Parts: sequence; C-alpha cells; structure tokens
Amino acid sequence: MREHDLPLFAWQPPCKVILFPLLSRVGRIRDVASKMLDKATDRHADYYRNQVTEALLRQLDRVGVPEHEQDEHLGAFWHAVQDEMIRQCYSRVAGGNDPRGAA
Repeated sequence: MREHDLPLFAWQPPCKVILFPLLSRVGRIRDVASKMLDKATDRHADYYRNQVTEALLRQLDRVGVPEHEQDEHLGAFWHAVQDEMIRQCYSRVAGGNDPRGAA
C-alpha cells in the first residue's frame, strides 16, 4: 500500500454553507420597513409580509439552511424590521418639528 492510498489523505471534511445573516442586510431591512409603513391597510401590510417571508424562506431553503435555523433567522429579521419601522416613524415625526422652520 502506498502512502497516498491511505483513506486519511482522501478524506474531505463535509461542506457547510455559511449564510450571510439576515440581520446584517440593513438595506433590505430598511426597504421592507419603508414599504410596510407605506401600506394603506393592515391587509396590504399582511400580504406584503407574507410575500417577503415566502421569498426569504425559498432563499434559505435553496441554500440548504435547516428549518429550525430558518425560523431563527426569520424571527430576527422581522424583529429588525419592526425596530426600523419604529425608528422611521420617530424620524418622520421629528422631521416635522424642526424649530428652524418657516414662522
């Protein structure tokens, strides 16, 4: 038996997909939050939320993320969207109270 015929040299470690965290997709979070705030009714917002959720689930499923991890990523993403919506609401309100405005 030769040295290079040993199974140890032919062994390859299993590949693992490392996902870019949904929490770090700041542009996507801001875009979704802005669109959610622009929806006229709760029904429209729920429909848009379902569309985004389904698209993210398809993307996570396509790259092979296990289902329990998908739930964690989605929960964190929607929590970040909610935080961004609150931030955008406060910035819109604060933008209207500019003391340097026309008198």
